[in-house]
Amino acid sequence: MRFHDRRHAGEDLALRLMEWAADGDLVNPLVLALPRGGVPVAAPIARALRAPLDVLVARKIGVPGRPETGIGAIVGDDPPLYDRQALEMLGLSEDRLGADVARERTELHRRERRYRGDRPVPRVTDRTVILVDDGLATGVTARAALRHLRRQDPARLILAVPVCAPATGDLMRSETDDLVCLQEPRDFFAVGQYYDKFDQVDDEEVTGILRSLSATA
Repeated sequence: MRFHDRRHAGEDLALRLMEWAADGDLVNPLVLALPRGGVPVAAPIARALRAPLDVLVARKIGVPGRPETGIGAIVGDDPPLYDRQALEMLGLSEDRLGADVARERTELHRRERRYRGDRPVPRVTDRTVILVDDGLATGVTARAALRHLRRQDPARLILAVPVCAPATGDLMRSETDDLVCLQEPRDFFAVGQYYDKFDQVDDEEVTGILRSLSATA
């Protein structure tokens, strides 16, 4: 199964979530997207559920020299969450990654200001929160985001993604109340291989979507 683009993937996820909404299982929903790629996936979900949409900005901490390989992540001002096994295998320490964390924290706050502007951070407590991304490889960024949200006492915490690595899906089920993943292929290599169109999402696309579907507190 392939998705034409992120919007197509979001529409398929929305159909799955609408089944829960019809049963009354999604009370006072809030859709939060992991930017940038999760935002165009989340938009059809927010529209279908008639729910507000906002972003939860998280930043991946990559392996030195291989930034695309995530071994940790940060959300807000929370301490970094690391894949401890990966750190040990690579012989890395948290101290060695300190400069990378500081750089990513600066970028995180820049994106929060760019995407949210003067809008307040939406209330999470006692709501059904649906966290959306365009797919999960290692899942370390989503895991950091889920733990950040869990500390705010949502009534229900759902992670919705079009595709994920099977081992990552197993891990996420212990971090969330429900995982909605449309496919977990055994031959998973990278998220982009399951999309016909997987272009980079830019800040302008993110802010445009959020202007039309912004969250209220």
